[in-house]
Amino acid sequence: MTYSIVARDPETGALGVAVQSAVLAVGTLVPWARPGVGAVATQGFTEPAHGPRCLDGLSAGMSAPDTLADAVATDPAAEMRQIALVSADGTLAARTGTLCVDHAGHLIEDSCAVQANMAATDRVWPAMAEAYTAARGPFPHRLLTALRAAEAAGGDARGRMSAALLVVAGTRGAPWQGRLVDLRTDRSGDPLGDLARLLTAADAYRGFDRAVEALYGGDADGALRAIDTALAALPGEQGLRFLRAGALMARGEAAAATGELHALLADHPGWETLLRGFAAKGLLPLPPGTTADDLLE
Repeated sequence: MTYSIVARDPETGALGVAVQSAVLAVGTLVPWARPGVGAVATQGFTEPAHGPRCLDGLSAGMSAPDTLADAVATDPAAEMRQIALVSADGTLAARTGTLCVDHAGHLIEDSCAVQANMAATDRVWPAMAEAYTAARGPFPHRLLTALRAAEAAGGDARGRMSAALLVVAGTRGAPWQGRLVDLRTDRSGDPLGDLARLLTAADAYRGFDRAVEALYGGDADGALRAIDTALAALPGEQGLRFLRAGALMARGEAAAATGELHALLADHPGWETLLRGFAAKGLLPLPPGTTADDLLE
């Protein structure tokens, strides 16, 4: 019913899991990850408890194979499950229960573990491993490449409905830190296409975050570079354009900033409320003697 990949990025240490299935909201069931600990995909006749259970084992210092063996030992229906996991040190483990429905199987490579059940062909999981190993570029995109290869090899025998991508940092930190990518499409005729579009937006909004940090850190030039890169990935995005106007204003380019704001307001007049609010709080660096009303003329 599902195919998935777990992996660790050797360059950054990031840990990730990606999955697609013909069930509703697979992202609520299969993918689990904890910064600096590991990533888990639990599927087959899914037991979601294996996600946190395996992460707890890894967090306590157990190896990936021992963690998996412990999970299996506690599960009376273990032969109906598939589980794959990767630890923060890069070690991997996977198991396909004997009652998982064909085509079903898994494969462990140096850099990833892949698995599938109810697959249209027995090429689905090897195709994921091959595509991931050959892929270049940012880690989340390589995980998505693996899912695309699985779909090209036949995918889920029942079709497609949902997909998810979860990436966390390779180091432990505060509970609210370390979740780098957390995207899902819960019901779609093209879940991987939707996931790809969401990943593009996530990349752009990471640029937005960098631009905000730069702008309020006094680096207007850096903010403008970051936001222009984000807009190249997500052209016309209104939130990015509003921030671009702020960066231009901070650089002393009041005319260009005003033009950006007028174009934004023409597309969506509601931004006037934000313009006035930011200006009133001193969060939009207006030229001396200029008010929000002046910009709106």
